[in-house]
Amino acid sequence: MGKRAVVVHIAGQRYVLRSDADETYVQSLAGYVNERINEVQRGPRPVPAQSLAVLAALNIADDLFRERQSQVALKEKIRDKSKTLLAYLDKEVGEDCTDQE
Repeated sequence: MGKRAVVVHIAGQRYVLRSDADETYVQSLAGYVNERINEVQRGPRPVPAQSLAVLAALNIADDLFRERQSQVALKEKIRDKSKTLLAYLDKEVGEDCTDQE
């Protein structure tokens, strides 16, 4: 599928993006960015547009990094639970379950 133009509105500005992603997905991304910009704008003082974009980008990067940390923690928890379950099965069944594929 080739790239096509998708019109989005962020912070009151119209942007035409070229993307091969689904238009609904691109619109949802733009909506998320717009929400984060609006959050920054709600502060007590007006923020210049460039600073607004940088602050919103930092907030989005924070979201990304926190999600990555959450995934790492979840993978560790799953790994630990799996080891515990395999140890239990090894004990109960009397076979080494870790060698079987």
